[in-house]
Amino acid sequence: MTEPRLTFKEMCAKYDVTPRTLRYYEYIELLSPERVGRSRFYGAKELARMTLILRGRKFGFPLEDIRQWLMIYENEGNEAQMKTWIELADRQVAELTEQRTQLDETLSELKTLRDQTAKSLG
Repeated sequence: MTEPRLTFKEMCAKYDVTPRTLRYYEYIELLSPERVGRSRFYGAKELARMTLILRGRKFGFPLEDIRQWLMIYENEGNEAQMKTWIELADRQVAELTEQRTQLDETLSELKTLRDQTAKSLG
């Protein structure tokens, strides 16, 4: 039995991405679909990779980090990939925590200034 494959259009619909995004992921070698003539087909491996790419983007990882992380699996295996994932995740957690701290400070300043302005009016 053959593995299920998605066409380019089906892949865009399944993952809710634009054709431009999907072509870009191929261009930077995040995805390598099977090509038959001008058609592209995405098998289980590419679907799994797309899921990981989108999850990485959701967590704010740069595409280059995602690309290198995916390459580790192919070159060094699952354990090396998981160890690298922990390092990347730790770094991203620290970055997001810093961003949240800065955002909280900005919100506090904005609310204070807003309240002061409202009070001066009335």
